Amino acid sequence: MCLPTRLHDASQCNVSLKKQRSRSILSSFFCCFRDYNVEAPPGSSPGVLPPLVEENGGLQKGDQRQIIPIPSPPAKYLLPEVTVLDYGKKCVVIDLDETLVHSSFKPISNADFIVPVEIDGTIHQVYVLKRPHVDEFLQRMGQLFECVLFTASLAKYADPVADLLDRWGVFRARLFRESCVFHRGNYVKDLSRLGRELSKVIIVDNSPASYIFHPENAVPVQSWFDDMTDTELLDLIPFFEGLSQEDDVYSMLHRLCTGYPWSCSGIFFAATALPPNGIDQRLFHCSLPLCLRSESAHC
Repeated sequence: MCLPTRLHDASQCNVSLKKQRSRSILSSFFCCFRDYNVEAPPGSSPGVLPPLVEENGGLQKGDQRQIIPIPSPPAKYLLPEVTVLDYGKKCVVIDLDETLVHSSFKPISNADFIVPVEIDGTIHQVYVLKRPHVDEFLQRMGQLFECVLFTASLAKYADPVADLLDRWGVFRARLFRESCVFHRGNYVKDLSRLGRELSKVIIVDNSPASYIFHPENAVPVQSWFDDMTDTELLDLIPFFEGLSQEDDVYSMLHRLCTGYPWSCSGIFFAATALPPNGIDQRLFHCSLPLCLRSESAHC
């Protein structure tokens, strides 16, 4: 028996177990760690393979052109009837993470919010940064549209963040992961399930995977992490002021998407890039940074 060798093997085993445990905890909280080798949905043709998916939730370059089947509308819609206050307004669906805020487990000295989240009986502090000009953006959007928060994160994280973020009651409804459709490894926000006329629905999201069923309804935004000079939300306000006056959203959104070729007319491109500073930022790259995999709703 070679004792040094066995001690070395035991040490390696302990390191491996620690890494697995760490990865397990992270994967329970971050959907970016999910396995993208997803089986085809039941009833799909065995001869048709699911599209290849990159880590950021987009299709690989060799498989960019896809015909995405849109599920049939449900018997019960996700949103209640339009209120008198919002009658005649278009509906804007707004994403949370990397669109309005950026969140991290690591302490952030200039965090706008610190949100306690319970995972497996332990309270973890989540540090939240607000995207520049988010306050002006939300207030103006609330004046122009019926606004709905739609995130693939779980409510235990997203709800308290929304409480702190939306001081004006802009969001008429909040939809979380259980309202998504799990499709080929991604949590998709199916706009046909809202109960609103699609020609009067817009989705604002940093992740093309989130609106893969309705790319023609999307206003894509760049993922935001910590650039305090960012002005994207502020720059979008005049566009939305014009869009609120249109009879339907498609013609104006089509003109917009010429500047965002990865999201137009049923052609799905993954065009966002991973941030440069290692695995922690990779965790937060997709739009699902705080989704608890272990508690996922099979939607």
